[in-house]
Amino acid sequence: MPLVTYVDHDGTRHEVEVEVGDNVMRGAVNNGVEGIVGECSGGLACATCHCYVAADWADVAGTPTSDDERDMLESAAAEVRPTSRLSCQIEVTAELDGLVVELPERQY
Repeated sequence: MPLVTYVDHDGTRHEVEVEVGDNVMRGAVNNGVEGIVGECSGGLACATCHCYVAADWADVAGTPTSDDERDMLESAAAEVRPTSRLSCQIEVTAELDGLVVELPERQY
């Protein structure tokens, strides 16, 4: 299984194996990573799974894939950056093995 590293705002790192086909949000929620809430369970109805894709992974993880994701990012509680994504919209693939995402200071 691909390894995803979630980096809390304070620098604490959580390395989690996430199944191919699952998403980065589900990997965090299922493994108790507190910096991602996922209040809408991936339904693109909130922005509580906002994350920053590490710069060296931005090309692989891609940019927001839909107008809905872009719209939801506008309601994120924390600063939106060029590498901001909703983690529910990042499907884990073998190519994302080693992915690093940074978590914002707050989701609300």
